[in-house]
This record gives sequence, structure tokens and C-alpha cells, in this order.
Amino acid sequence: MLIQTVIDHIKEYHKGVFEGKQIDEQTTRDKVLYGNPHQECTGIITTCWASVDVIREAAKRGANLIIAHEALFWNHGDHTDWLQEENNQSFLAKKKLLDEAGIVVWRDHDYIHSGIPMEDGSYTDGIFYGVADKLGWTQYITKDIHHPLHFTIPKTTVKELADFLIQKLQLNGVKIIGNKNSTVEKIRIPFHILGDARDSIQEADQENINCYLTMEVVDFTLAEYIRDSSMLGMDKAIIGMGHFNLEEPGMEYMITYLPTAVKADIPCAYIQSGDMYDYRTR
Repeated sequence: MLIQTVIDHIKEYHKGVFEGKQIDEQTTRDKVLYGNPHQECTGIITTCWASVDVIREAAKRGANLIIAHEALFWNHGDHTDWLQEENNQSFLAKKKLLDEAGIVVWRDHDYIHSGIPMEDGSYTDGIFYGVADKLGWTQYITKDIHHPLHFTIPKTTVKELADFLIQKLQLNGVKIIGNKNSTVEKIRIPFHILGDARDSIQEADQENINCYLTMEVVDFTLAEYIRDSSMLGMDKAIIGMGHFNLEEPGMEYMITYLPTAVKADIPCAYIQSGDMYDYRTR
């Protein structure tokens, strides 16, 4: 089966409606980021980010299609003209690895977030359902099963939850804001916390969210609010995990339905792009 046909089948498997709109093939982020898709597919690798090490491992396994959730060349839209014009050495070296192995990289961002089918015929966000499955939390999903971002888990401490996440997701560590000994049970995965956090602050107060598992979080707004709330004796905390670390299980979960989606017996495997953070503490 041609790689392009594989990609087309996966698109058909997803819901195809993202942020309330039908995915537009002209504007979607889900493009072939590199390589020639009009070749036979020898194997599929799923990953959150096609790092140099992921590319090397894919080549070693003889797989020529990498399905990645994030961009390949370090910028929104994956523009490479400026890198080529400047003869960027890291770009040229990464490109050489792809060329030598004949690897195609296709980004699956909008489609997988648009939804994967459930048994009842409805769709759920493929990334965050994968997170829930990896953590064993599918039975703890509250609110909207189709957007699994809210959980009520058995009571635990922030420290115990952090240790669980580090072990389960194979992380080097996490950042904790708030009292690590406070008790939590109402968990929320927010989207990017990069500035204004009025909605999250209102939600934390009105719905008594105990702990946010964040992809990105800055020192301002929500982090300040959680820190003050913790100082006031409230059970509120943030566990900062990192964007790729949090979303990666969704690409691991993809392996469970790829054979059905692709409609062919093609070798497929997941490679964790891995925790990019290391920690030195006092």
C-alpha cells in the first residue's frame, strides 16, 4: 500500500471536524512534512515528535512512515525555506537522516484531536483518550467523554500523584506548584496556559479543581493563583509535565487502532520521543 493511501485511510478513520469546523486540507497542520508519500509503506512508527533519535530508530526498524503529532523542523507551520537559505547545520543533518532512510513524516494533529470512533459510534479526542487509557483513568472521566480533560480520581496527595505520573509516563521528573502534601481528587488537563487564565481561575474556584496537569505553564496568572490558594490552606496544585510528555500517550494509543484504520497488515510500532527535560535540584 502506498504511504499516501495509508494517510488517506487514517484521515477517513478520524472524525474530521476540529474546533467545530470540517478540516480544510488547504489550511490544516496535518501535512506530509517531509518525503515522498507515493512509495510503498514498509512500516509505520507513531510518536509525538520525530526527533533525530526517533528517525534513527525508525530507519533501524525499516519503517518509512513516521506519524508525528508535532512539527518536524522547530517552528509553527514547519517552514524550512529559512533553514535552507541559511544552510542551518542541524537542519541539513536531520534532512540527511530522512533522505538516507527514505522516510516520510506526516503530521497528525488536527485529525487525531478531531476524534477517534468509540463503540457507540461517537468520537473522542484521540490524544486525551490515550492519556486517560495510559493512566488507567477512563473510568474516572467526568463531564464530556468526548473531550476527556476532567477526572475525579481516588483521593491521593500531590506528591503521590506526581510519582505515579513520573513512573507511568517514564518522565525524568515534574514541576510542582503548591503544597506537595495536599490532597487531590478533582483533576483537570487544561490547554496552553501561556497568558490570560481567567477561565481556569474561575473553574478552579467554582468547581474546586484540586490539581492541574499542565502542558505549558508560565509563572504568571494560573501559577500565581494556585500558589496563593495553596498558601491559604486550600488543596490546589499544578503538576507541570511538559507538552510532549503529556500528549505522547495519545500517539502510543494510536497503535491499538492503526490496523483497523489503515485496512492493511503493515508493521506498526510506537517510539517514545522521550522527556526532553532533565532536572538538577538543590
